[in-house]
Amino acid sequence: MSKSKDRNLGSAIRAQRAAFGLTQRRLAAELGVKGSYISYLEKNRRRPSIALLNRIGEILGLERSELLAMAYPETREFVAHGQRQGSGRLRDAWSEFSRNSALLRRYRVTSGELNVLRRVNLLGSVANSRDFLFVLSAIRQALANEPA
Repeated sequence: MSKSKDRNLGSAIRAQRAAFGLTQRRLAAELGVKGSYISYLEKNRRRPSIALLNRIGEILGLERSELLAMAYPETREFVAHGQRQGSGRLRDAWSEFSRNSALLRRYRVTSGELNVLRRVNLLGSVANSRDFLFVLSAIRQALANEPA
């Protein structure tokens, strides 16, 4: 996702939902809200709870801190200060990726692919759970181009 100051919450949700090929109704069903609520969010006519933001981030694979900053701009300095001070706990991208069952289903990640990605994780630190999708795509391309 681009920098939170360049986009608003509604456009970020709409773009990622569309990228995943989800309708507003389908996303709403996964979140446990009404389809009309997703429409309101995408038009920036509602400000979701932090719990709902967390679920949106999980389902759409969006950075939760960016979602928080877009929904609640007054938190930007608070979050930035915590990151500068190192007071926030380091996020484990592998745990976030491997436990996101909606994302794994959406990308049809097989247990074999998950095992390869787990080994990739052991090679070094991965800063973002979405980076695993890039690695997965590279693995799939390499396998597709391999002679039979």
